[in-house]
Amino acid sequence: MRSGLQLALGVVAMVMLSAAVSALSPARAQTQTQAPAQASNALEFDAAKRAADADEATLTVTQRAAIQQAQSRQLDTAVADCASPNPDTAPFVVVAELDARGKIARTWRQGDTALAKCVERELTGRFLEPPPRAPFHVSFELSFTR
Repeated sequence: MRSGLQLALGVVAMVMLSAAVSALSPARAQTQTQAPAQASNALEFDAAKRAADADEATLTVTQRAAIQQAQSRQLDTAVADCASPNPDTAPFVVVAELDARGKIARTWRQGDTALAKCVERELTGRFLEPPPRAPFHVSFELSFTR
């Protein structure tokens, strides 16, 4: 299930927090054909994204709402901290591994814009709701429209 959240970043930003499996994008396909280290990172991202999709699918409606509200709060702050006058608004995804307290202990990113890198850096170490089990994976899927 996808839910939309509005953010301001000089343009109206549509934030997609999703438990759905994302389609293979040209950027991901390109990443997988590059250097072995980058291909390994793409494979790690894919495994983390599958884990997030599986973990998010097990949430109750109440748990999903609580985690998505926490994601929204942290993402609002991270995007604001990373804002620039002319941001590259290419879509990106950050997958986060939560510990038992809800702390973002590890992340994986698909997308190499300055905004994507900054948001990933800003989210690391922040807290969401404590998950039903640990480790627990969630994804932040961002796409921007004018």
